[in-house]
Amino acid sequence: FRMLFRKLTKDVYRYLQKCVETHKEFNLALAVKHQTITNGLKYSLATGNWGDQKKSMSSKAGVSQVLNRYTYASTLSHLRRCNTPLGREGKIAKPRQLHNTHWGMVCPAETPEGQACGLVKNLALMSCISVGTISAPVIEFLEEWG
Repeated sequence: FRMLFRKLTKDVYRYLQKCVETHKEFNLALAVKHQTITNGLKYSLATGNWGDQKKSMSSKAGVSQVLNRYTYASTLSHLRRCNTPLGREGKIAKPRQLHNTHWGMVCPAETPEGQACGLVKNLALMSCISVGTISAPVIEFLEEWG
């Protein structure tokens, strides 16, 4: 998104320079081309390659995936997947092991076989992620207890 926004600002700057040189009135609706960001995000979501389309060597591949909808269970499993961003060919055992603090939150048994074993983990059956909680009760508790 950062590169797309930078490209958009450069395009607006070039349009402003043309308007100043030709003594025309600056029209913001003509200067901002929303297709720049829209097409870039559509490309990234469709292909999974995040980065500049022209500089494919610097882009990250496999960031977005198509949701697995074979069965309801496979959809839930795909949504609760956690991917560790490490190379699959490495034989380091430590990142593949379940950390002691992850027990109860990450399933110790559900992991794929092969090179991704231990690098792709799934949330435990009864774990849930809370988003947007109110911080006031936590602050009050910390102030009260210390």
